[in-house]
Amino acid sequence: MSEKPAFRRARPDEGPLLREITRAAYAKWVPLIGREPLPMTADHVAAVRDHIVEFAELGGHVVAALHLEALDGHMLVENIAVRPEMQRRGLGDALLARGEEIAREMGYAVVRLYTNSRMGGNTEWYLARDYAIEREEAFGNGNRVHFVKKLAG
Repeated sequence: MSEKPAFRRARPDEGPLLREITRAAYAKWVPLIGREPLPMTADHVAAVRDHIVEFAELGGHVVAALHLEALDGHMLVENIAVRPEMQRRGLGDALLARGEEIAREMGYAVVRLYTNSRMGGNTEWYLARDYAIEREEAFGNGNRVHFVKKLAG
């Protein structure tokens, strides 16, 4: 990615924008897991209201979203969503790094996240970014893979 994205916090009225980006980003997984992934069915208005949601912009256009939840003892990455036409350009890396930066700024030393094992390549993608598998559990017709990363500094 030649241009670095600009990040901005979601405004209170941008739940529908988070929903639009998330549904578009995750639509490709529906046939693979046999249902809509949980981020597609989330309450996006509540996410913007109650959690940390940031949008990534390129050229003044919102191209991706990051949804974090500050929990007791760790930051949870609830959702990383990139518009389909913008995928495979490094935006996922930028969003994950931004989530880790926010976690550090808020005093967290641990970031957690999870993914469906049937979402091809996600497990390897997180492992390549220094996340470790913490545990797996049966979920639906696949497994939910839980990851953890201890942040340096």
